[in-house]
Formats: sequence, C-alpha cells, structure tokens
Amino acid sequence: MKIIVGSKNPTKVNAVQDVFPDDIIVGIEVDSHVSPQPFSDQETITGAINRARQCAESEENVIGIGLEGGVMYVGEQLYLCNWGALVLPDGETYTASGARVLLPKEFEIELTKGVELGVIMDSYAKKSGISQKEGAIGVFTNSLLSRKEMFAQVVLLLKGQWEYWGNRK
Repeated sequence: MKIIVGSKNPTKVNAVQDVFPDDIIVGIEVDSHVSPQPFSDQETITGAINRARQCAESEENVIGIGLEGGVMYVGEQLYLCNWGALVLPDGETYTASGARVLLPKEFEIELTKGVELGVIMDSYAKKSGISQKEGAIGVFTNSLLSRKEMFAQVVLLLKGQWEYWGNRK
C-alpha cells in the first residue's frame, strides 16, 4: 500500500514510517489552508484534514495522512496541540489528537502575532531546526517524548480506528 504524508518534515514522515513499516511512505508538500501557526484545536484539525485530503486525491488508490501541530488555550493557559487525519481512497476520514504540554507564558505574545512555534523554540532553546528534530514536546519533556514519537502516537490512533471500523463493515 502507498501512503502519502502531507509534509516533507522528517519528524512527520518518519512517524508514519514507524507505524506502517511495510508500506511505501512518501512525503509531499501540500498547503494546510490554515495559518502557518494554527491557533486552536479546530484550526489544527482542519489543517490536518486538508493535508490528508490533498494527499489522498494526489494519486489513485493511496491513503493520505495529514499531521498538524498547533497551539490552543485551556482556560488562560497556552498548550501545544497536534492533530492527525487519515483519508482513504473513497474519502472516508479518521481523525485523532495527541499529547498536549503547557507552553511558557512568554511565548504567548509572539504566537498571537503569528510567529510559528518552531521559530520561537529555536530562539528559546538556542538551537536550530527544533521542529525538524525533537520539537517543543521534546524540549519540554526533557527528551522523554520527541516530536516524531508524539506524531507516531497520533498515527497509531488513526491506524487503530481505521482497522477497527474497517473490520466492522
């Protein structure tokens, strides 16, 4: 089976490869059709679905997977959030969300101005390319959970739903 991931970011493509090791996994650049830094659960899930649909429609008989990271409020506190979508060739869609972690209060001003979390993280951690490596989740969990592992958990949730519901038809 061929699975197309709506990103060339290695953390996302490798997360899908980890969950589907026997399948052909290809990452392509597609537009999420949401802001570069999604700022709610709704915007983040919409971005994931948009990416997955474009991938599923890019070729015949492929599965599309979209993975999107964002930020969202719980009360007055800002959290990292992430969503995934899996779209089958017939358009059937599964969605799932993963880990959330509190972000430092000082991130809020830049994030509300539209600065992407990855840019803020590079400056905060004094590293470069964090969004392509451990991600904010890796930094704020002291490397106990990486961005790839976080997205792999979401992909496992997607795969599990597809297998469960697909077998019940």
